[in-house]
Amino acid sequence: MSARTLPLVFINLGGEMLYILDQRLRALNTSEDQSETGVWSERDRKRVLNDVVGTMFSKSFMDELLKPQQLYSHRTMKTVLTRLAHSSIMRLNPASMDRLYELMIMAFKYQVLLSPRPRDLLLVSYNHLDAARAFVRDTPAVLNQVDETHRKIIEVYSRLSDGEFQLLRQTLLTFLQDVHTRVSVFLKNQIQNPSGRFVLMTSGPVPTRVEVPGLIRTFDSRGREVGRSEFLPGGTYSGSVGEGSFELSGDRVLKLGQNLYQAERPEETQTSRTPGAQPDRTNPLAKEELNLLARLMGCMKAGSVPAAAPRFQISLFPSDPEEDEEGGAPAGQAAIFQVINIQAVQDEEAASALARIAGQFTDEEAELENPRGSKGDDLLAMMDDL
Repeated sequence: MSARTLPLVFINLGGEMLYILDQRLRALNTSEDQSETGVWSERDRKRVLNDVVGTMFSKSFMDELLKPQQLYSHRTMKTVLTRLAHSSIMRLNPASMDRLYELMIMAFKYQVLLSPRPRDLLLVSYNHLDAARAFVRDTPAVLNQVDETHRKIIEVYSRLSDGEFQLLRQTLLTFLQDVHTRVSVFLKNQIQNPSGRFVLMTSGPVPTRVEVPGLIRTFDSRGREVGRSEFLPGGTYSGSVGEGSFELSGDRVLKLGQNLYQAERPEETQTSRTPGAQPDRTNPLAKEELNLLARLMGCMKAGSVPAAAPRFQISLFPSDPEEDEEGGAPAGQAAIFQVINIQAVQDEEAASALARIAGQFTDEEAELENPRGSKGDDLLAMMDDL
């Protein structure tokens, strides 16, 4: 397992969160009927994105994240990303966050599967960093945080060999292999089956520095070519489109990691569970997996949000009637499939309850469960000071 996987997972999943929030909040801002969403404005949308990006690329947090360490479980990653979303004025109920997490995971899984080379996973991450930079271009302080993180990513990952990138890719595939959530935009474009599995095409450009398959060359003991034969490769391949820029800026060439929802309708940010899939009902407060829980983001402590802050309720993910039409599930399975519903309301009582429950884990219990200390405790202590 690669010890350098966690930062890329966090950056890419966080980038997908930004895409989804931006698309849904824009849709609400232009909606004629805001009776269910309350007062919402373009200023609120920008505030949410700035808060999320600012927390995501906090210097102390990224420094800790970039240290070599094992990849967290899905439960822990979901907890981390929940705290990230809650660093803004929004609040998501547990069921809503579960579905949002599935949507982010499926987008990232698609990008990992289609990356031409293991090293191109960096280009996918850079596309997400470029997008985060564009979201906060009017906020110099946050923009500088993104640039600084990007420089650190370049410094850390430019030294890795191709073999290390291959190990990193295998770690990601192991992490993502059991997730098969159906997503409307993928079903519509016929790149995902109703089972939730992706359709991988055997055509298109080959990776950089790779020849188009179809030719076998034979060499003698002295390395001289002595014969050629052709074969059918089983697909329609073309030459490489070139190598993208691995620098702070430039043409990435690779489109994976860019905003899938930019030109889509609001209904495209929908997910539904595959038949037989069960919701994750594990306890997110288990001490063994408290990597960044409770006080992960210092600004998320109970009572830290001013009482005068605006209160509003948002339904970001309405039901998706088009899913069955575009290759979705049979009508008999409709009751199984659920959609994401996000309510952005200030919930001080819930935050206080969470802090109280987390506080019930005594030092004695922590020592029994993990005598050497739970991984992530350093991050918890560090983020308390933000």
